[in-house]
Amino acid sequence: MPAHALALVLTAALLHALWNLAAKRWGGGPHFVLTCAVGVVIVWLPAVLWIGLGEVPGWTLLNWAFIAASAVVHLLYFNCLIAGYRASDLTVVYPVARGSGPLLSALAAVVLLGEHLGVFGALGLAGVVGGILVITMGPRLIGRGVAHDAESARRRRHGIYWGAATGALIAGYTVLDGYAVKVLAMSPLLLDYFGNVLRVAMQLPVTLRQTHTFWPEVQRSWKGILAVAVLGPAAYVLVLLAVKEAPLSRVAPAREVSMLIAALLGGQLLGEGEKGWRIAGAALIGAGVVALAL
Repeated sequence: MPAHALALVLTAALLHALWNLAAKRWGGGPHFVLTCAVGVVIVWLPAVLWIGLGEVPGWTLLNWAFIAASAVVHLLYFNCLIAGYRASDLTVVYPVARGSGPLLSALAAVVLLGEHLGVFGALGLAGVVGGILVITMGPRLIGRGVAHDAESARRRRHGIYWGAATGALIAGYTVLDGYAVKVLAMSPLLLDYFGNVLRVAMQLPVTLRQTHTFWPEVQRSWKGILAVAVLGPAAYVLVLLAVKEAPLSRVAPAREVSMLIAALLGGQLLGEGEKGWRIAGAALIGAGVVALAL
């Protein structure tokens, strides 16, 4: 992977971890999903008007079809992620989602896009996924520290379910958007922006059925909405720019270094423990990223 592409991925990882922390801390239900999409449309409109209007008239039906498909998968992904954060902890949902996602997307890139992992790529992928597994399981990986509290066990189990479902959707939109950027040469910013425009329209009917809770939720979670609206597209556009410069099967798992950041921030700010296991998992993720870069 070229050094500048790796720099894009690592910056995206930091931004991604930060907006997920905000979504966990202030996120809510369907109103949060809608207002985040609305926030993206408002915040990023000047950039779209500045650089994007010349490209849009040249789009074909195929371009718009990919935007629509991406919007659907992204909407399902964000609803699934927020539901997981309501049901479980950040350090369960996030690593499971980010671990299963790159595994599936890298395999799909090899099968559908004809990319090749190679020895270092395969070792890097194993390192990233293995490190995420260590962070997720902690001492439970060796049969120790198993919680006897039924509620804790239920929350962890739900976090694994929601995280795995989120990861499958991550794999779906990664391949869709990677194809749109690499093969159709679409602007990453425009792809993400118009996807959010469509997500507003698709999410609006759900919000209209619960209008009485809309403003209370917005007032409670406006900080999280702003963080997601600003940082979310920035992180994803950086990833799509990296996809233009490096194989998808390298970019997808390399961005999972965000697990290191999320684990440290989540443990510090949300009071989640097992720091030693997180450090060990983070070291394994770092080794995996180095192997992918090679």
